Amino acid sequence: MPMETFIEFIRQYGYIAVFLGSLVEGESVILTASAMAAAGHMNIYLIMLVAFFGTLIADQFLYFLGRRYGHQILVKYPKLFKKSDKAFDLLKRYDVWFIIACRFIYGIRVTSSVVIGISGLPPKRYSPLNMLSAMIWTLVSCLGGYWIGDTFLKFLHKMVAYQKWIFICAALGVVALYIRKKIKPQHVDEQS
Repeated sequence: MPMETFIEFIRQYGYIAVFLGSLVEGESVILTASAMAAAGHMNIYLIMLVAFFGTLIADQFLYFLGRRYGHQILVKYPKLFKKSDKAFDLLKRYDVWFIIACRFIYGIRVTSSVVIGISGLPPKRYSPLNMLSAMIWTLVSCLGGYWIGDTFLKFLHKMVAYQKWIFICAALGVVALYIRKKIKPQHVDEQS
């Protein structure tokens, strides 16, 4: 999807796009919406609220799906088994830290919640950790996007302020290259 189309999608659907993006591995939607908030097109606090609930709901749903149908899903879709095997290994080794961090691991994010559900971890242990993870993810993604957008806007404002000088320097550079090419000394072949 071209970037202009992507930005237009977020501009047109706003917080619905943020919600849908947060349901899946949609950091690009969250980062873009947050950058748009820095430009004044959206509200960063609403983005954070929507993103938090979207990611929380998605992972809770996948966790309960894993608890109820996880083994059947892995049998029916053997390609998921490879990713789930990695997630199982990480869950065994890092336990709580994996549950908090799995949302940030590209490629196994969706599978991780299903695997945690399959593992038999009780909901009363998973849900608070999932909530903490969702809060951390929301803060990092939304504030990161906001900071990127704000930094970019400041850069653009500086570029506008220095636009005249940038143009003059570029024009002088082009003139200097042209003059250099025109009056380039002819090399005399000394060995002739």
